[in-house]
Amino acid sequence: MSINKATEQQEKRRIAILGSTGSIGVQALEVIEEHPHLFTAEVLTAGNNADLLIAQALKFKPNVVVIGNESAYEKVKDALFNEGIKVYTGEKALQSVVQMDTVDIVLTALVGFAGLQPTMAAIEAGKPIALANKETLVVAGELITQLAATKGVNIYPVDSEHSAIFQCWVGEFHNPLEKIILTASGGPFRGKTRAELQSVTKANALKHPNWTMGAKITIDSATLMNKGLEVIEAKWLFNLEPNQIDVIVHPQSIIHSMLQFEDGSIKAQMGLPDMKLPIQYALGYPQRIANNFPRFNFVNYPQLTFEKPDKTTFRALQLAFDTLDAGNSAPCILNAANEIAVAAFLADKIGFLQIAEIVEETLNKVENTASTSIAAYVEKDKEARIVATQLINK
Repeated sequence: MSINKATEQQEKRRIAILGSTGSIGVQALEVIEEHPHLFTAEVLTAGNNADLLIAQALKFKPNVVVIGNESAYEKVKDALFNEGIKVYTGEKALQSVVQMDTVDIVLTALVGFAGLQPTMAAIEAGKPIALANKETLVVAGELITQLAATKGVNIYPVDSEHSAIFQCWVGEFHNPLEKIILTASGGPFRGKTRAELQSVTKANALKHPNWTMGAKITIDSATLMNKGLEVIEAKWLFNLEPNQIDVIVHPQSIIHSMLQFEDGSIKAQMGLPDMKLPIQYALGYPQRIANNFPRFNFVNYPQLTFEKPDKTTFRALQLAFDTLDAGNSAPCILNAANEIAVAAFLADKIGFLQIAEIVEETLNKVENTASTSIAAYVEKDKEARIVATQLINK
């Protein structure tokens, strides 16, 4: 991971938020609102939530907004006409606005594969990335990290687990790691058997015990696929081998992850489960910025416990490790099939356990080939989505 270690005086940073109406985007705007002397929202984008995008634009007065859904373009444009805010629509616009000279850092908070090409466009333009879209590195980690290195672009992790690893490593980049330990809450179904999971509902799965997140990532957390995707992301973020990445279940979600150095010493980053802290750290790096976020108190958590993850019941986590070992386009296939399967579960078309089953069957049916370009990954993504959809509809 390429990080500029020089500490410079913090200047007001102009932020492009890709996915400003999602959970991460909303919290990023809260961070900006709390620190108006340090940050400003330069670009806001949304896929379909035109009403919230309009409300955000009226409040934060960005230079540009992009609405992905072209049918909502006129509505957004009319609502912001008197504000002097430029309004664009479509995928090409999304890739263009991140390259504007007035953007200092790009927060990629889009959900799923949709974050890949805008992130790549931002890196091409030399923009630092605050990465909340793990799928970008899951799908095309090698290409993205190579491009970032070529362009001299820093990628700052926003996922709480990867932010924890990064925070523990700062000041010790010269010391090689033995391994990292990603923590997982275990989700709402921790400890349940496959028999018990046969009948869980969408409502059950959307009740995460510790974190408030969007629907897709909440389901991924319930299946442990989210942790699997984070394993793959960590490989590329921190230039690790698969055997250097461990996962441990930590139900309290206080230790956000740990790293172990070659001398056996372990460092952990701790705090309450609040995404605003890793968002603020990524946007403000290398400065730690004072805030009024709730503080962790050891007295309130007299026990911090740890368990081995159940990769048999929660098959998705094992599938992620398997695709990391397989390499090539296997993680791309995994991600595409999972996005289709989770959408089907949320639409009440399949059961909870079928999510991992659809992913595994798609991995078996779609050929794992080497992909050397974004176009190749796009095609493999399409192929996997078609196969997964056919499996759901058969």
